[in-house]
Amino acid sequence: MRIIAFVGMPASGKGEAAVVAKELGYPVVNMGDVIREEVHRLGLEPTDENLGGTGTRLRQEEGLSAIAKRCVTKLCALKGGAAMVDGVRNIEEVHLFKEEFGDDFLLINVQSSTEDRLARIRARGRADDRLMDEERLRIRDERELGWGMGESINNADLTIVNDGTVDQLRKKVKKIIEEQR
Repeated sequence: MRIIAFVGMPASGKGEAAVVAKELGYPVVNMGDVIREEVHRLGLEPTDENLGGTGTRLRQEEGLSAIAKRCVTKLCALKGGAAMVDGVRNIEEVHLFKEEFGDDFLLINVQSSTEDRLARIRARGRADDRLMDEERLRIRDERELGWGMGESINNADLTIVNDGTVDQLRKKVKKIIEEQR
């Protein structure tokens, strides 16, 4: 099975890239949804603090690839020749996906400025984004970089620069996905 995974800082455009993949007929496994499922199972509110804390706890208790392991289970249950993963965070996750899928794993970094990411966060309206400001985004970035996201970004096979409109990003993503068929 061909796996294309997206990595990038919060609100860089990974989710929109996954939407494009889904529109093209590919199943998408969202790593953040795995954490949201755990937060729900624990009966917690889906705040940024609870989501981040749960992600950190799972990684501390089960290893840095804990979320990816849950995603591999979901991916292996899918039918078809390809799927997308939204939200790789650390290099251990990358290693796990490469171990599971070998040369059929492609990691794409979606890169965007802090200003653009903050504007997107404020516009998207998710429960964990309601109180986001520059300081909270800095803290969130530090948390995710603390999970090793920087190394994953540096090891991406391709980078998409998301510095334009949503339509421009969608065209870039579609082109790359179609080239991978």
